[in-house]
Amino acid sequence: MSNSPITQVSESPITQVAQYSPGPDSPSGQASFPSKLLLDLRGTRFEIDREVLVSLPESILIVMFPNGLILGRGHSDPYDDDDDNNSEESISLDDQIIFVDFDPACMDYVLDFYHEAQMAGEAQRLANPNAHLHSSNQHNLAAQNPLLNKQAIIVLREELDYFAVIPPKTGFLAKDDAPATGPVHADPSKVNVKTQCGTHLLEQRKIFTALQRNINKENNVAEQHLIDMLCVSGFSRDDEWGYRDIEPKKTSIVSIALVMLKTTGSGNQMATAQKLLLFWRKPARKCWWDGVEVELDQDEHKLPIRLWARRTWTLELVLV
Repeated sequence: MSNSPITQVSESPITQVAQYSPGPDSPSGQASFPSKLLLDLRGTRFEIDREVLVSLPESILIVMFPNGLILGRGHSDPYDDDDDNNSEESISLDDQIIFVDFDPACMDYVLDFYHEAQMAGEAQRLANPNAHLHSSNQHNLAAQNPLLNKQAIIVLREELDYFAVIPPKTGFLAKDDAPATGPVHADPSKVNVKTQCGTHLLEQRKIFTALQRNINKENNVAEQHLIDMLCVSGFSRDDEWGYRDIEPKKTSIVSIALVMLKTTGSGNQMATAQKLLLFWRKPARKCWWDGVEVELDQDEHKLPIRLWARRTWTLELVLV
């Protein structure tokens, strides 16, 4: 068993396009799919190219479409040869809205970074206009190592579920010492505790602080190596999450950070980058518990809280 601190996630069929029977009017006997999709993300609409959508990180697509995404419609329904209103092209974009439970602010962050990475890759190609004139040997090397002609992005995503435990000596809980989690309706003070705990965690924006705390506690060499590898490849030790917010109606915080993979620099830079290439289309996951003591303001006095967080990291590499 490898001592890697992250576990490989099985390949997801999320971006696979289902096979459909072609419609009578489809050219070359192929099924037609809309080139643009209209997504409704919690009330905010995005018009996005199909190719852009399926190029997004698997770790994000699996959250957006946990049951998979069907691109295009089948033609299993009765089709009237004299009426082409059922053809894919005749369906208005508004009729093809896909409702997705996903934060539009997170989508903005990801799409903006993708655009930045594409511009950087294009600038690199313009700076070296003869890069496409490879010898056969160079072409084979590029095929074996896509980092030679593609811009790579490191995707790090964290799902944080938090639980607040209030010591019984505070007299805060009248009946039990249950964690202040889940739906609470009868006791507004519990809701306030959950809200304050969420706010406290939300303000902790440093990416590596919690993992470094766990390393110092457990003396985990593999986890330290993970941080070192990420920092050599594009992150810095003081980096903050690019996106971080509390999920609505949940004691859960989602964070995402994207950086462009470095392939030049120190002598072993490309070798380190190629290690991360193992996570291309194969996201890997790490989960650990993190507990800290915090004091919250409650009725003009400090309330001691044991705040537990179950953190799940997903690491992935994408090429644009």
